[in-house]
Amino acid sequence: MGDYQCTIKKSVSVEGTGLHTGQHGTITFHPAPAGHGVKFRRVDKEDQPVIPATIQFVVDTSRGTTIGINGTKVYTIEHVMASLTGLGIDNVLIDVDVDEIPIRDGSSKYFVEALENAGIEVQDQVREYICINEEIVLSNEEKGFELRIVPSDVYKVDVKIDYNTEVLSVQYASMHHINEFKTEIAPCRTFVFLHELEYLLKNNLIKGGDLSNAIVFVNRAVSQDELDRLATLFNKPKVKVKDEGILNNLELHFPNEPARHKLLDVVGDLSLLGKRIKGHVTAFRPGHFANTEFARLINTHINN
Repeated sequence: MGDYQCTIKKSVSVEGTGLHTGQHGTITFHPAPAGHGVKFRRVDKEDQPVIPATIQFVVDTSRGTTIGINGTKVYTIEHVMASLTGLGIDNVLIDVDVDEIPIRDGSSKYFVEALENAGIEVQDQVREYICINEEIVLSNEEKGFELRIVPSDVYKVDVKIDYNTEVLSVQYASMHHINEFKTEIAPCRTFVFLHELEYLLKNNLIKGGDLSNAIVFVNRAVSQDELDRLATLFNKPKVKVKDEGILNNLELHFPNEPARHKLLDVVGDLSLLGKRIKGHVTAFRPGHFANTEFARLINTHINN
C-alpha cells in the first residue's frame, strides 16, 4: 500500500460473544476519512459516545485492554487493533452494540478475514510514522517483564515467554515485517492455565468462554472427576489432557502458538500509539499492562 494511509472500501460486521461479559453482540467496521484514525462508537448508548483507540483512553488492562470515556467502555480491543495494524488499515470507525468485542476463537483471524472481504482502499494522505531514534526500555523486576525498542527501518517484534512451568517452557516468536502478521500471527489463539480458568469461572469472570476459544495448559495432576466437570461445563462429550499438556479441545496451529499470541497482543496494544512504528521491539513476558505502559513511555519520549 506504499506510504499512504488506508481505510476499507465498505462496511463489514463481525458478531459473537464477549469472553468475560458473555454478551452477544456485533461490531461493524466503517470506512473513515484520512486522518481519522481508529475510533469505537457505542451505538447502544443514547448519545453514541465515540472513543478514540489511543493510549490516552486506556482505562483497564486486567483481563484484556479496555478503553473508555466518561464511564463508557469497550472491553478486549487488542485483537481488533492488531488486525487493523497487520493489514495496514489506518482509518476506520467501529460501531459496537455491547460492552465487549466478540472473542470468536481467541485470535485475530475472523477480524482479518472480515476486513479483507471489505477490501482495502488507499487514501490520498501520507502515512505518519513513529521513528525510534534511541533505545527505550521498560523493565519491572517485581512483575518480571521487560520491553525495549531500538531504531529500525521497519517494524519488527521479538517475544520471549517463560512461565517457569514444565508444560509451557520457554518459547520465542518473531515477526520480521508487518506483512507476516496475517499468516504467521493472526491465527494464534489466546491461552490460559487450568488454575486460572478455574479461578475465572468460580468468580464469574469468564461468562462467554468455551473450550474453542483458548488453549488450556494443565500444569498439575487433574482427576477424572475434574475433567468430567469441565466437559459438562463446556458442553463437550469428553475432556482429556493431551501429551503436550493441553486439553484436547483444539489442535495447536504452531508449536509456539502461545508466544505468537503474545506477539499479537504486543502489536495490538502498541497500535494505541495511533501511528505506525519504525522500530524493533523485543519483549520478555509481555502482557496488556506491560504493553500499554510501554506505549505510554514511548509516547512520552516522542512528545519530549
